[in-house]
Amino acid sequence: MSELHAQTVPFVRDTMLPPAAPPAMQAGAIKWLRENLFAGPFNTALTLAGLFLIYLVVQQFLPWFLHSVWNAKSLGECRAIIEERWGAGADGACWAVIRERWPQFLYGFYPAELYWRPVLALGLLLICLGPVLFMQSRRAATIFICAVAALTLAALLALGQHNILALAVLAALVAVQFLAPDRLLYVSLLYPAMGFWLLWGGSVWLPIVAILGFVAGWGALRLIQPAAGSIIGLAAAVLLPVLWWLFAAGPVAEALQQALPVAIDVVRSERFGGFVLALTIGVTGIAFSLPMGIVLALGRRSDMFLVKTLCVGFIEFIRGVPLITLLFVASLLLNYFLPPGTNFDIILRVIIMVTIFSAAYIAEVIRGGLAALPRGQYEAADALGLDYWKAQRLIIMPQALKISIPGIVSSFIGLFKDTTLVIFVGLLDPLKGITDAVRASIEWKGTYWEPYIFVGLIFWIICFSMSRYSMYLERLLKREHR
Repeated sequence: MSELHAQTVPFVRDTMLPPAAPPAMQAGAIKWLRENLFAGPFNTALTLAGLFLIYLVVQQFLPWFLHSVWNAKSLGECRAIIEERWGAGADGACWAVIRERWPQFLYGFYPAELYWRPVLALGLLLICLGPVLFMQSRRAATIFICAVAALTLAALLALGQHNILALAVLAALVAVQFLAPDRLLYVSLLYPAMGFWLLWGGSVWLPIVAILGFVAGWGALRLIQPAAGSIIGLAAAVLLPVLWWLFAAGPVAEALQQALPVAIDVVRSERFGGFVLALTIGVTGIAFSLPMGIVLALGRRSDMFLVKTLCVGFIEFIRGVPLITLLFVASLLLNYFLPPGTNFDIILRVIIMVTIFSAAYIAEVIRGGLAALPRGQYEAADALGLDYWKAQRLIIMPQALKISIPGIVSSFIGLFKDTTLVIFVGLLDPLKGITDAVRASIEWKGTYWEPYIFVGLIFWIICFSMSRYSMYLERLLKREHR
């Protein structure tokens, strides 16, 4: 060993050095800007072009928004206020038209003294959707239901139309959520009848008798399926409610109304308009098009020639025809195929056409999800000894629906936006029908952008909410990397 090596003293650090601050270009806002906006020459050029475009838009529209007027009784008064405040030649938004006519945009020509009914119907819809939307989290469902109940009550108080019926229903549903949350799902099944009765009014026995048709179909399925098989059981479950609704529901409802009269004021479909009409058509179409699309998707993949041919023909025909054509059929031609004197409500006709139109597209979306599943899933169901319907319900369809969530929600958003097309069959949608009705008055003749911006903003809020919920649902159901 050398003398130098013998005198070397080993050193071991017993304390950690404090972490050094990262370079200025590798942390904070500067790093984000460099990576996202100025990552290279092309990215920098796009960023500068985008900033210039934003500058032009803001320069053009910001003064118009800043010169807004909210308190006025007419467009002429709006313009006079803008000229007085900002000088001759100034331009500004006249939001006073929204402040004065917002009930028409929301309720159409629904009777003003009955605004509480569509408000309560919307609140009950969201409350009944709570257990479905947040099935994995009771706490989230409870918070959502309580928030919706509070907002509904606040809206009723603001309208000055609160009543014992609305307060009792809201309190009962909140109590059910706290005491027996699983039972609220049964209330959700009854919502279509409650919503129909609140919106259209009339005898309470009519929706109750209509629900009995579904009960009869369910009972027929449970009784006939074990003895005669699935096909005959399903046929009976469909045929019996149809016969009940066609021949027995009306007389039974009239007899019950005469024996125990319980009714509220009737509102005809001609009085519907605005977002009450859009939500009525959109929500009903969404609720019925999804199960119909599932049946069509399964039928298209069926091995039975007749079933597959009928489903393929239906889907391809509906997808090949514009929605406006189906709406004209609903408005003009459908009555020719009905018995003389039949009064088929126009909103019901539109809902039927919108539902089958959306169901055809949803069927193709779900068929794509079914095709994306590996063959091993079907073989696993066969290995477990499951029949066709149990395999679809327990193994195949849950996975296919999870894969199809983005496409299904996209179809729902398109369906809701397509409700504006009902203007072509004489119904007052919020975008065109109500806007033209408002501008037809002499006070607001000449307004243009403000109604479209207001209606478009509400559409965007609803559609964006559906999009965000679909993303939440995708994250919730993601199982691959857990």
